[in-house]
Amino acid sequence: MQGNGEHPANDAKRPPARGAGFASPFDREEWFDLLTAHGFAGAGRHDARGTAVDTHALLPLRIERPGHYAGLANWYSFAIRPLYTGDGDRPAALADLFAALRRRAVRLTLYPVPDTEQMAVASALRSAGWWVKASPKGDRHWLDLSDLNHDSWWESRPGALRSTVRRKAKKGVVDIELFTAFDADAWAAYEAIYAASWKPEEGDSALLRAFAEAESARGTFRMGLARIEGAPVAAQYWTVEDGTAFIHKLAHVEDSLKASPGTLLSAALFRHVIEVDRVCRVDFGTGNDAYKRDWMNRHEPLWHIEAFNPARIAAWGPGLKAFARSVLGRE
Repeated sequence: MQGNGEHPANDAKRPPARGAGFASPFDREEWFDLLTAHGFAGAGRHDARGTAVDTHALLPLRIERPGHYAGLANWYSFAIRPLYTGDGDRPAALADLFAALRRRAVRLTLYPVPDTEQMAVASALRSAGWWVKASPKGDRHWLDLSDLNHDSWWESRPGALRSTVRRKAKKGVVDIELFTAFDADAWAAYEAIYAASWKPEEGDSALLRAFAEAESARGTFRMGLARIEGAPVAAQYWTVEDGTAFIHKLAHVEDSLKASPGTLLSAALFRHVIEVDRVCRVDFGTGNDAYKRDWMNRHEPLWHIEAFNPARIAAWGPGLKAFARSVLGRE
């Protein structure tokens, strides 16, 4: 292990906000600032805010086009959800946020909204007078460790997976190195592996590196690198926060598959975050890739929420079309 746009001026800074439940890297204003700095705020950024007594709600948004707002997220984001300070009446604070947003917005789109948040978001929107359409779209796999330790969790995994790890590890072909701090050489190896992998071109490598460096400074960075005869063949980037490990990126070189370096690397990182970091959850992010089921024991839908402001005539056509698609089953 090596230790090695629009942005309203009157939106005053408040104490760090967090979502309901477990915090994540995507629950901090620094994440939204990073997205903004790398051009993901569309035509501008607007931090929607609401208040109920001493409880405040925050929802960073981007302007898609005049009147159309969307959650400030991109393909690296596991979720977009309201963030709160204070433990008072959060539904009222969120309804106040959406009521204020109605004074400036025709339409709002939020994705990916976690299953645990969609009912609260949809309810608050309706309370604020929006027309709301919420639809499942996409998937999220995660591991609930509950009372499981590493060994009991591992015994619950498919026999084929356990056999692969046992056999390939015994051969000793793959060397594994784990990092708990950003290492420039290891990151360069990751980028080379990704470029040689089956994956599409990286969405924004500069943003991802900046994110990794920031997480390293916070002490949440975890990375694994697998080598065969000294050559890097697989890499994974994780973070650990608030009892949860988040799997952000993984890649391997295609011609190394017979040695299963990616599988061995995953096994090593799972062991580390469970036994050393003592997490109680592992989040595999968005997507329904079949291999995720081998490692995880929970599955939930993600939600796409569309909201239309009935006070704006410009919202009527798009709103009626969206609801008609649902009735006709064309989604």
